[in-house]
Amino acid sequence: MAWLILLAAALVDIAMAVALKYAEGWTRFWPSVAGLVFANGAIVLLTIALRQLPVGTAFAIFTGVGAAGIALIGMVTFGDSASPLRLLLIATIIACIAGLKWTAGVR
Repeated sequence: MAWLILLAAALVDIAMAVALKYAEGWTRFWPSVAGLVFANGAIVLLTIALRQLPVGTAFAIFTGVGAAGIALIGMVTFGDSASPLRLLLIATIIACIAGLKWTAGVR
């Protein structure tokens, strides 16, 4: 269950980044409010997940999923570069996230 909560935290973090993009530097009220609400939600969910998960692994996965997710959304929604090198590097982030998850219990 902690892994699902961590995934939810990362997805809420992605929603925060999208909201802040639409906030246009805090100049639009509702997207700014949404960004703050999502930011707090992501931290609350991360904190709950950290009750059962190793902090280093959990935070690395949280930030990696968030970074890869918003990079992909940026490409699809905001016209960010989708160069082959960029896609390769995002795939590398995803591979590292999977490796961290698979080795979470290994000592």
